[in-house]
Amino acid sequence: MYRVRAVAEALDVSLATIYRAVESGALRAVRLGVGKGTIRISGQAVLDYQAACERAAATRATQDQGVEFAGGAA
Repeated sequence: MYRVRAVAEALDVSLATIYRAVESGALRAVRLGVGKGTIRISGQAVLDYQAACERAAATRATQDQGVEFAGGAA
């Protein structure tokens, strides 16, 4: 189980990005303790999130290939 900071550093993104991904459900996490508690993220959850991000990027790239911009320059 990894801390939010460790996941953010490994993926080279901000802490806020990881917290948003957890809150949106895009990145599975476990909350421990009472109140705000602490968040831990499994290695498999990180791999699944990374794969989902790669799929989304590939989908956007495929969609962008068919788009022509004004002036004919892409």
